[in-house]
Amino acid sequence: MPSTPHRALRAFLALCTAAGLASVAAPPAQAAPGTGPTAVVAMGDSYISGEAGRWLGNSLTNSGGRDGTDRAWTGSGHDPARVYGSTAGGCHRSDTSEVRSAGPIAAALNLACSGATTEHVFRAARGGKAFKGEAPQADRLAAVAASHDVELITLSIGGNDLGFADIITSCATDYIVWYSYCHDDQQPEVDARIDAAMASVGKAVDEVRAVMTGAGYATSDYRIVLQSYPSPIPRAAENRYAESGWSRTNTGGCPFWNKDADWARDSLVPQLANRLREVAVAKGAQFLDLRDALQGREVCAKASRQVSASAPASGAASEWARWIDSRSTQGLVQESMHPNAYGQQALGRCLALIHAVPSGHRACRNTAGSGPSGMYLTAG
Repeated sequence: MPSTPHRALRAFLALCTAAGLASVAAPPAQAAPGTGPTAVVAMGDSYISGEAGRWLGNSLTNSGGRDGTDRAWTGSGHDPARVYGSTAGGCHRSDTSEVRSAGPIAAALNLACSGATTEHVFRAARGGKAFKGEAPQADRLAAVAASHDVELITLSIGGNDLGFADIITSCATDYIVWYSYCHDDQQPEVDARIDAAMASVGKAVDEVRAVMTGAGYATSDYRIVLQSYPSPIPRAAENRYAESGWSRTNTGGCPFWNKDADWARDSLVPQLANRLREVAVAKGAQFLDLRDALQGREVCAKASRQVSASAPASGAASEWARWIDSRSTQGLVQESMHPNAYGQQALGRCLALIHAVPSGHRACRNTAGSGPSGMYLTAG
């Protein structure tokens, strides 16, 4: 970002000690706030940390490189650390995570962690909690803000506060085990939780602001982008598998009844997006609406296909979300229903696009028949 008088002021203040100007001491050999490498920072949960980035589409082949979909394949075994840097129980910051897929940035920094809730974003002094062996994300942001010129912070949070993973599990269980719907009992649960969840998201934005102010940044020196969640499953009419039978479970990996799928796609995901937008507006953040980012590329979508020996992985044709592997023969359960490597590359393109837009709310969509590079913004 262009230099501002605030940056000069920060550099000046960095030289001052608590005893005042008369006793200026030599500063330590480190960058003053706002004068280090330009940085874009990702914070929040699994949808931005990079969960499921191991996969290039979904394949029914369970051995070897799974028809080229398993990026953890070494040629003789599987090593998820090649993608995530850590395995089960880790934050799963994949090498294709949104911020790392956003194009040329001097420093693309990923503080997000799979499974995080808002309390893992808050500063410890404000009720934040350590998570998976790491200090709260806002406290880690403070160190980044001191050593880098942070110009954009993108935040994906609130889904775990709302119990999004539990909702998915409940709906899949109702399809596979109980042969009943989930939307009729899950919607009241969502309605009961969402106000508190959004209040916590608002506090998370406030915590980010407080950290940046404490590091000497003016609000005009950086931007916060609060983003929503893409739907990993299609509407009933856009599902390539029949509702009855085992194809949605054993073949497609999308075990949901039509009414539950329509509810998730056209009610739950929009409800959460609309409420997140309200938080962004109230807190002076930009909003990035991702509800339609995977349209036609969801698990089991008619417009996409699984990968096979005769149909190789392709960003233009493969699914962009990880299926539910009910047989537990590939990867980790926690990867289910997250954007895969293609999906993350697409979201990274969305981030690059809004990075170039200094103000205003935007929605990000894909171009049918195109790969991740075909993402585009509309007014949001």
